[in-house]
Amino acid sequence: MDNVPPGEHIDMDKLLAFMARRAPKKDKTSTPRREKDIPQILSGFLNGKTTGTPLTAMIQNTDTRSKDYSQMARLARPGHADYTGAERYRGFNDERGGGHFSGRLTAPLCFAGAVAGQILERRGIYTGSHILEIHGIKDNAFDSVTVNRGDILTVREKYFPVIDDEKGVKMVADIEKAAACHDSVGGVVECVCINVPAGIGSPMFDGLENTIAKLIFGIPAVKGLEFGVGFNVAKMLGSQDNDEFYVNEMGRVVTRTNNHGGILGGISSGMPITLRVAFKPTASISKEQNTVDMKNLTNEKMVIKGRHDPCIVPRAVPCVEACVNIAVLNHMLQYPNF
Repeated sequence: MDNVPPGEHIDMDKLLAFMARRAPKKDKTSTPRREKDIPQILSGFLNGKTTGTPLTAMIQNTDTRSKDYSQMARLARPGHADYTGAERYRGFNDERGGGHFSGRLTAPLCFAGAVAGQILERRGIYTGSHILEIHGIKDNAFDSVTVNRGDILTVREKYFPVIDDEKGVKMVADIEKAAACHDSVGGVVECVCINVPAGIGSPMFDGLENTIAKLIFGIPAVKGLEFGVGFNVAKMLGSQDNDEFYVNEMGRVVTRTNNHGGILGGISSGMPITLRVAFKPTASISKEQNTVDMKNLTNEKMVIKGRHDPCIVPRAVPCVEACVNIAVLNHMLQYPNF
């Protein structure tokens, strides 16, 4: 991580707790693979504080089974980047564990996001996410106008991050049912970021939405992203979509509704930043599927072996937070008196 402000205290216990939220659950909703994910900081950190020089950390892979991926050198797994990666890198791509396309790369992403999050929270800016939907089972949504720090911390501390725990029970049962059928399910993560001051972002290609989107699509399996009311704007009239401004009792300019999701023209409005991220079902399923032999150009059948999540959405929750933390901090560094 470059451009990290010097003198920022990083609480390692909080950092590890953030990363633990990405780790596999100790139940049937995720992979049986186990990684400690203990980052070894190599530079940019001394006596508990950042030095201002590049912050570098290494996370060791310890629970690997490269042999599980031996057939990937020639058989393209449906839903994976085996074929596109082989085409892009002329057959020299590393297929072990998915290589450069592996969800394992969300571990360092969460390290960076945890660091950024601590720096932001020291300024009163909080980011929080929860599972909004799994395979059609929907949780309650955050209130896009009144969501607060307490709402964020409450769901952050849960083992299964949903607002309505009864809905969470149904989601878990659906994930386990898919796993028992050697299949997988997808879902949606909702994220909010509160107390971001108005005026952050630089249009038109370095707007706040642009930066968040670029990072979000770096998470494997993301297929959709919307801000505010998102695609529902296509069903609305202008008079319904427009958020009316007013000056509140604290003398701040705010809006009565938040259809714009806290961003107008690529610039923060001061309202909560709200977004939803759609994740496809885990591509690695143990059902027999049709594919091709990329070297011999023949039609084949395959069964994917290995340890895979029947649903990656619960583990993706902190990954979405991490992306938003990094994007917001990146723009906040340009804010006066940060």
